[in-house]
Amino acid sequence: MSGIYIHIPFCKQACHYCDFHFSTSMKYKNEMIAALCEEIRLSKEHHVLEFAFAKADSQNSIQTIYFGGGTPSVLDTSQISQIIDTVYENYQVTENPEITLEANPDDLTEAKLKELSQSPINRLSIGIQSFFEEDLKLMNRAHNAQEAQECILTARSYFDNISIDLIYGIPGMTVERWRENIYKAIDLQIPHISSYALTVEDKTPLKSFIEKGIIAPVDDELAQQHFHILLDAMQLHGYSNYEFSNFGKEGYFSQNNTAYWTGKSYLGIGPSAHSFDGIKRGWNINNNVKYLKSIQAGELPMEIEELTTVDRYNEYIMTGLRTIYGVSLEKVSKDYGANFKTYLLDQAAGYIKDHLLYLDGDTLQVTRKGKFLSDGIASELFMLNLN
Repeated sequence: MSGIYIHIPFCKQACHYCDFHFSTSMKYKNEMIAALCEEIRLSKEHHVLEFAFAKADSQNSIQTIYFGGGTPSVLDTSQISQIIDTVYENYQVTENPEITLEANPDDLTEAKLKELSQSPINRLSIGIQSFFEEDLKLMNRAHNAQEAQECILTARSYFDNISIDLIYGIPGMTVERWRENIYKAIDLQIPHISSYALTVEDKTPLKSFIEKGIIAPVDDELAQQHFHILLDAMQLHGYSNYEFSNFGKEGYFSQNNTAYWTGKSYLGIGPSAHSFDGIKRGWNINNNVKYLKSIQAGELPMEIEELTTVDRYNEYIMTGLRTIYGVSLEKVSKDYGANFKTYLLDQAAGYIKDHLLYLDGDTLQVTRKGKFLSDGIASELFMLNLN
């Protein structure tokens, strides 16, 4: 098994664009910590996703532990360590696992950073999003521009492996401001950057504000321009774009992210968390109270589906095209069937002609021109049936 993802469903305040599962009430925080630990034990006991989680040998040991959310940095360091200890008590963990904590700048005081550095956490993923006050206010972030920069400077004294998130395509964000954001991160010597286009999700304040004319609509053409500026800057300064939204210096690729995009198995713990074993996918209920009641009753609140060959092919196309590893024609033929390879090449022909895709030997890759469109291109390569 590759890793364990632990979803911490709490935030100090709601960002206007976010549609992840979280609560701004900390009422059940202590109960949630106990439930997360119990779910780790129950998952091992029940072997719900048999292929990945029933084995306990070196090949199937845990290589990454990832705290996501929500905002995991709202937890006390002792609570984080309690969860990690429970993982070690129930699963075989590799000698030097990557253990990541997602954190917000306003939580990362020097005292908190010092505590975290003395815990098993060895990688921070900091939700900067922007170094500019106007962007942070539009997104309703809990931190300000000064905290964004200061937390990184302090974090570098305690952690070597640091990633930050940056968002582009924000209404009102000029090309110049986006370029300043990128170069601020480069100047701060951040070895890993995850960068995402702002998307308008249903049932979010952002969508409501846009519909009411309070905030300007997201401009897809501007977002694409921002993305190409990002590509140029990252390449110039020695970052590899190993996955569409992820850029890392050599030795700093996220092991957790890489595992997801290369189809390795993982166990998801916490409300709304997903699990995958290569054959089956599971997902937990996205309601804190119902999740707690289920765990307290000794039941796992997970639905499971078995993926068809078509499902697994489509997922491989989607993930492969987003990464530097591309889509292996040999793997498609071996794992899904020769008819899938024929179908893929037929569907890809037009995109190759338009210089959006290209064949590098046996591997189908997106071109620079096609990168921003990779998800849409992938969907056109999906197989909808077996006719």
